Amino acid sequence: MDFVLVHGTTQSPASWDRVAKLLSAAGHRAIAVDLLTPEDLPAEGYAQHARDQYDGERPVVVAHSGAGVLLPSIAEALDARAMVWVAAYIPDFAGGKTLRDEVQALFEPEWIGVDPTADPAKASEFLFHDCDPETEHLALDTLRLFAPAVLATHPAGPAPEIPSTVIVPTRDRTLKPEWMRQAARDRLGVTALEIDAGHCPHMSRPAELSGLLTGRA
Repeated sequence: MDFVLVHGTTQSPASWDRVAKLLSAAGHRAIAVDLLTPEDLPAEGYAQHARDQYDGERPVVVAHSGAGVLLPSIAEALDARAMVWVAAYIPDFAGGKTLRDEVQALFEPEWIGVDPTADPAKASEFLFHDCDPETEHLALDTLRLFAPAVLATHPAGPAPEIPSTVIVPTRDRTLKPEWMRQAARDRLGVTALEIDAGHCPHMSRPAELSGLLTGRA
């Protein structure tokens, strides 16, 4: 099985290294794509950018955090067999609201306006609070800002006809867990799986997250 791993807005593809190694050890292939480009692209442009970095067929596409905005486009471009939303924003397919429209409902109030890439202490507090010291050090090294305007303003199209799994970290300090659970039910028609972790379980709980990925795939 191939897994295409999509980084979120505050980390580089290196954030997936531990999960990728575990997936590879289990006999799968894992490709962490890099969405950073010299200039902002439309959603379809980022989907093609991901397509250019993947040479396989019918992967499971896994997106973290704000990359949920791009997950449907990337999954369709790669003819994905499944999508996995990890602590991720799920677009409002029926209502047409954008991520910007949903900031107050989606994010924990203390997170709004924080740039963790400019403040390691804030990154540790909000993103990596459940990491052991060694993992926290590694996680801080993955910090990188990826915040193109398309993430905030892209209107969702029709709900994709690709099976979805939603993984909600119960100790997330950035996205509200209850919002993610409700969005999974209302927007994707699925019941979310839960993981005892903060916003970045690929850093703090890589073995448990890898098990969920392979189990659902």
